[in-house]
Amino acid sequence: MGENPAKNHYAQLNQGEENEMDIFGYKTQGCRRALCIAGYILSCGALRLLFYWKPEWHVWISCIQCSLEEADIVLLRTTDDFRTYSRKTVTWISMSAFIKSRSDNPAIEEDSIFSKAIMKPSLLVKTIQVQKIRYVWNVYAKQFQKIGVLEDHYTCSAIHDKFGSGLTCNEQNVRRVICGPNTIDVPVIPIWKLLIKEVLNPFYVFQLFSVCLWFAEDYMEYANAIIFMSLLSIFLTVYDLRKQSIKLHRLVESHNNVMVTVCRNKEGFQELESHHLVPGDMLILKEGKTLLPCDAILVSGQCTVNESMLTGESIPVTKIHLPRADNFQPWRVYCAEDYRKHVLLCGTEVIQTKADDRGVVKAVVLRTGFNTAKGDLVRSILYPKPMNFKLYRDALRFLMCLIAFAAIGMIYTVCVFALNGEETGEVVKKALDVITIAVPPALPAALTTGVIYTQQRLKKKGIFCISPQRINMCGQLNLVCFDKTGTLTEDGLDLWGLLPSERSCFQDIYSFPADHGLPWSPVFKALAVCHSLIVWEDKIQGDPLDMKMFEATNWVIDDSSGHQNAGQGPTHATVVRPGLKATTAPVEGITILHQFPFSSALQRMSVIAQEIGGDPQAFIKGAPETVATLCRAETVPSNFESKLLLYTAQGFRVIGLACKSLQAGKLPAALTREEVESDLTFLGLLIMENRLKRETKPVLEELTAARIRSVMVTGDNIQTAITVAKNAGMIAPTHRVILVEANKEPGSFSASVTWKSLQENKIEDCRSLEDDSHTEPGIRLALGSGQYHFAMSGKSYQIVAQHFRHLLPKLLLNGTVFARMSPSQKSSLVEEFQKLDYFVGMCGDGANDCGALKVAHAGISLSEQEASVASPFTSRTPSIACVPELIREGRAALVTSFCMFKYMALYSIIQYLGVLLLYWQLNAFGNYQFLFQDLAITTVIGVTMSFTRAYPKLVPYRPPSQLTSPPLLLSVVLNILFSLSMQIFGFVVVQEQPWYSKTNIHSACLSVNNHERNSSSSLGLHGVRDGAQEQIDNGFKSYENTTVWLLSTINCLIVALVFSKGKPFRQPIYTNYVFMLVLTVQLGICLFLVFADIDDLYSKMDLVCTPTTWRISMVGMLAVTLAVSFLVEEAVIENRPLWLLLKKTFRYRSKSHYKRLQQVLEQDPAWPPLNETFFSDSVAVTVEGNMGGHSNPTFDSSEDSL
Repeated sequence: MGENPAKNHYAQLNQGEENEMDIFGYKTQGCRRALCIAGYILSCGALRLLFYWKPEWHVWISCIQCSLEEADIVLLRTTDDFRTYSRKTVTWISMSAFIKSRSDNPAIEEDSIFSKAIMKPSLLVKTIQVQKIRYVWNVYAKQFQKIGVLEDHYTCSAIHDKFGSGLTCNEQNVRRVICGPNTIDVPVIPIWKLLIKEVLNPFYVFQLFSVCLWFAEDYMEYANAIIFMSLLSIFLTVYDLRKQSIKLHRLVESHNNVMVTVCRNKEGFQELESHHLVPGDMLILKEGKTLLPCDAILVSGQCTVNESMLTGESIPVTKIHLPRADNFQPWRVYCAEDYRKHVLLCGTEVIQTKADDRGVVKAVVLRTGFNTAKGDLVRSILYPKPMNFKLYRDALRFLMCLIAFAAIGMIYTVCVFALNGEETGEVVKKALDVITIAVPPALPAALTTGVIYTQQRLKKKGIFCISPQRINMCGQLNLVCFDKTGTLTEDGLDLWGLLPSERSCFQDIYSFPADHGLPWSPVFKALAVCHSLIVWEDKIQGDPLDMKMFEATNWVIDDSSGHQNAGQGPTHATVVRPGLKATTAPVEGITILHQFPFSSALQRMSVIAQEIGGDPQAFIKGAPETVATLCRAETVPSNFESKLLLYTAQGFRVIGLACKSLQAGKLPAALTREEVESDLTFLGLLIMENRLKRETKPVLEELTAARIRSVMVTGDNIQTAITVAKNAGMIAPTHRVILVEANKEPGSFSASVTWKSLQENKIEDCRSLEDDSHTEPGIRLALGSGQYHFAMSGKSYQIVAQHFRHLLPKLLLNGTVFARMSPSQKSSLVEEFQKLDYFVGMCGDGANDCGALKVAHAGISLSEQEASVASPFTSRTPSIACVPELIREGRAALVTSFCMFKYMALYSIIQYLGVLLLYWQLNAFGNYQFLFQDLAITTVIGVTMSFTRAYPKLVPYRPPSQLTSPPLLLSVVLNILFSLSMQIFGFVVVQEQPWYSKTNIHSACLSVNNHERNSSSSLGLHGVRDGAQEQIDNGFKSYENTTVWLLSTINCLIVALVFSKGKPFRQPIYTNYVFMLVLTVQLGICLFLVFADIDDLYSKMDLVCTPTTWRISMVGMLAVTLAVSFLVEEAVIENRPLWLLLKKTFRYRSKSHYKRLQQVLEQDPAWPPLNETFFSDSVAVTVEGNMGGHSNPTFDSSEDSL
């Protein structure tokens, strides 16, 4: 039965978000529920267990479809490939104790979700809780809506007006009842709950079924061994889960009971515990360190916070208050990407507050509980997003194949035993035995062993993971995006020079370091005040660029408060003063009155400062091209662009500086950013050197050699980014760079895109200001070589994505440098790469890259924290050396999972074939024979096989990504055939031996052992008997049993050795010392069993004595099987050139979108259209000659995951 999205029965929850779900409405029906209860009783609880595993079946059978409005049960289904179902019960909250009448309660204004959630006249609120988030039924919109979040529709002015004075007690009570407490409550799960949940796992239920069957067949030893192993496994799992639960509980416990101060409307300030906070509460932030218990919008004053717990950004971040803008846009839309500058996040630490002229720092509670940033981090740990659906799907398909094998074996068993007159009960037990043999219940667990060991190895190397499912994805990465500053280059910047501008002309460059200090000038004042530095723990801390810039002035920060400005009240402000080594200055100091923090979208920051006793001024620094557009044209030097190109082409980071005088008497907080950052006077360029990290170039060379594309995604200048890309090795010296420039006139519907080849600039002396001959062309390559890279800015990327959508995939194929990219553009770029079927990694500092890090298949945040909300992986090593390490370990984990899969499948099939052969003679393996194979051989191998570490070198191709890949399937099928052939050969040939006898199982050894034994008296035989009765008298002892069991047991060792792949993704098998020791000991024991003549041992193991020649023959069969298996595995399965030849012979076409596109464009002589301009509403302006193929051979690969 499936879902029928009837009208009002179906909707979507969290539409467009990462946790999007389908939701279906159902109503419980009494008679159906009664039938279900009867089914539980009649099935002895089996039906209830089935419903526990499949909640959708429970809902479909016990409930009837209805509209969501009438539903008392809802069924949720994830919209990813897994389509996982969950069942939730609707609950009701009564509001009658708080709401007497509409006029009594201003909290239920029409546009509030609290009003829309309360049903009239019953005053009930309908809710569901999904993954710790509460949703309420919106009576008017007829949908479930998230609660615990301030509504997005409020404008900036509405937030100030509605919540600026705080909520009344009654309003707060209403919201608290509907939203629930402001807690991130992760209770320590009781051990009994963990036990029940673990025991009800299908794996253990299947084990219980098997154990019951074995007890019924008197397989006591094996059953007891399985019980012991299962209990040990359950204990270890419960212990680990309990430990994680305690750790997570302690992580969030401290934030649930923080004392806070809130402002109550008409009632003044009130102290209360943080769990009482609700969206809309007015929070008062006091001086001193404070842990934030919620997300909040800063509405007055300024804060400096430490967000390292969440974003991994260890630099203090400045937050400014939300402006009171009179417009009709929602506050988030109005603030665009800069809205984060006004939001304080739960779990972060407020280290400094600065009040404005009104005297207090206020913040409106935005999100509470699990809706907060910290709650999101905790939920991502509690409910990890499943990954690699193809691997999961392939494992299920193969499990179905094994079940089909088991079904065939059951039919065969029933036919053989029934035709021989066996009792019905025995036939059923033998048939059920086949299921426990053919379907290894540990197969799903075996696929995760590689991941578990890899996670432990990564942790030892300082790489932490909160989403283990993504480790296997790392093994498939073929493209990695890198942030530049702090990732590819050093965090710290070195001042190289200052190029001041006066009277619209650049002056002589001032180089660093210098013996004399900077002279007093407007540009000096800009260096002294235009920053976001603070004094924290008696140290100046902040952005490295700001630190270097301020250090050059030799001034100091006097972070005092209560500074009095003429004509104004007391304000909390930072004052900078000349230090002991500073050059003489005509002022006592400068007060920084207000700050507009750096914005990635605006690419600038600004401050309002005032000389003590002087007039206020605005100072701005940012991207030179952005700053220049905000300055009066007559103040910008005519050679501005050529000077900028001169330094950015050499890889310098260039910052533009400007200033403006402000009207005295106007409060700084009353000035908007637009007013401050306009009609500026250009002051000059600050030139900084940002050196590559020592590890950057070797790592990128390693990735390039492995045919893993490297892409730079940065907010820096495009020329600087291109130069850094060349210096880092992303762009080879002989490769051409093509600049893609897209433009759109304001108000126009038409856009254009132009391709320009960047000429190399030869600069004789990079410190010489006089040499402007930087346009000297370098060596030009023939375009037909295809060795080129596209570079574009965020603006061009946005225009191309909107107006030239058909060109975007083509540009991304060779796009290497993306500069001036905003955070949202970075996320969009990663998604576009994924649409081309790239497996994308993203490495950044976790601040502006949060979105891209979460969207990527493998996001790696360089942070000191173990867990970061920014990304699934966090590296404590602040360099990109973690990237190849993660890829190596991911590849090893993927190969290990596949090796374990193949081994577990072959082990069960080998045992299955042996048992079916013996069933032909109404025989089977003995208890201790099963015990030896399952415990002494398979279990120990399964534990130790995965210890093999990753190979230190990245090869230029990836391991297969699917269990159903042709080489892997062929390997399994061929080894099944080899095992079957060997067992049938041994089974048949042993019956042809001259010493073979069905009646006397010791006939072969009477002459060999040279002593007389009465087999009837010693073993309880009663003469020659036929059929099943003979086998009962003899137990399981027979020549066929001994031959087949010894062959199958040692065959398990053979496949373990053959399947333990080493190079090129894992280290050679002999480096796994524990595994090699285990194999050696196991082989020694098996050979001892083959050649031993110990009666008691043979009797216990249900073996019989055979002549030495036959034992040597068995070893010969095993040696041939080993040689053939090993030869086929190496010469065919692992023969990469052979598979590539087969693909080429049969004209196999890759399914990857980017490879198909490459093949098409390689045949297009007009691509790329160099020195051409396209318009969005027309064809190309000019069409030049043959441009050659487009693809970059450095990253092409003729494989498609063999």
